[in-house]
Amino acid sequence: MGRRRRRALAAGAGAARGGPSAAPRSAPRAQEAAAAAAAQVPGGGGGAAGPGPEPEPEPGSVSVPGGMEQGAAALIREGWFRETCRLWPGQAMSLQVEELLHHQRSRYQEILVFRSTTYGNVLVLDGVIQCTERDEFSYQEMIANLPLCSHPDPRKVLIIGGGDGGVLREVVKHPTVESVVQCEIDEDVIQVSKKYLPGMAVGYSSAKLTLHVGDGFEFMKQNQEAFDVIITDSSDPMGPAESLFKESYYQLMKTALREDGILCCQGECQWLHLDLIKEMRQFCKSLFPVVEYAYCTIPTYPSGQIGFMLCSKNPNTNFREPVQQLSRQQVEERNLKYYNSDIHRAAFILPEFARKALSDV
Repeated sequence: MGRRRRRALAAGAGAARGGPSAAPRSAPRAQEAAAAAAAQVPGGGGGAAGPGPEPEPEPGSVSVPGGMEQGAAALIREGWFRETCRLWPGQAMSLQVEELLHHQRSRYQEILVFRSTTYGNVLVLDGVIQCTERDEFSYQEMIANLPLCSHPDPRKVLIIGGGDGGVLREVVKHPTVESVVQCEIDEDVIQVSKKYLPGMAVGYSSAKLTLHVGDGFEFMKQNQEAFDVIITDSSDPMGPAESLFKESYYQLMKTALREDGILCCQGECQWLHLDLIKEMRQFCKSLFPVVEYAYCTIPTYPSGQIGFMLCSKNPNTNFREPVQQLSRQQVEERNLKYYNSDIHRAAFILPEFARKALSDV
């Protein structure tokens, strides 16, 4: 959720869910006392008098490469990474850590990568899980294919955020897509993803790609009526990323779309953010003739779900019925693990509480 969540902060808002990245956000957990951090990492702190035998790892300890900032351990307790956030109060997501692979503070955010025992490598930005190797495909495939398969002839695509490369990987699979521009504010997220998430970052080698490291807001202002599809892979609405959930941002995307253009944005979770989703749907309906909300399941996002807001400038668009229906052979050829034409249709069937809430808008 952003996330994701994201979803990774998307470029935007002046200085700025990468999926990811925008202006700095607070990371209070990363600023915990060094003594507490050192106590969680083998070899950290302590004031050892001199060389001696390597101590036996304690139960629940985490392997930390030499020279890595000990502050990373503030996010890991007794061998477990624990994600908490004010956007989903009273609940947490924990993953068991096998090895801490990377930790840095970029110009914009704290970047952490660890190898988990069950979900492969995990990318964390400012303390929030962005993706894991085990389940990332559901979000990436849906945020890319829902809009692309709803457009009769998508040729030019813009991705805002998505620094891990997952959305890009899925977009370039489409044969009608001739060019993709990706705007990512934080180049460090891209480089880290290439090293530790190569299965996601593979799209960066595509000849269709033009990579713009910079502000997606400014890029769209300078490229009006230019794209068939715009995909925003944003993080959750905290700090600067809040601007990506505002009417002004959707208005800007509208002006960057061609006459029959479609957009798809990370749309938060119906279990946690229904009021925000209602607000977004309401202002989207004032801008676009066709607006829909869909969702997918993904274990490591809050409540196990993430949503998508889809809007079209073409009043004849029917998001619920894909105009590009994929055969079983096409699904296999594109190595899709979550998306198919049936799941496309099903994604718009909401549980009754959400259907009723959004139908009132």
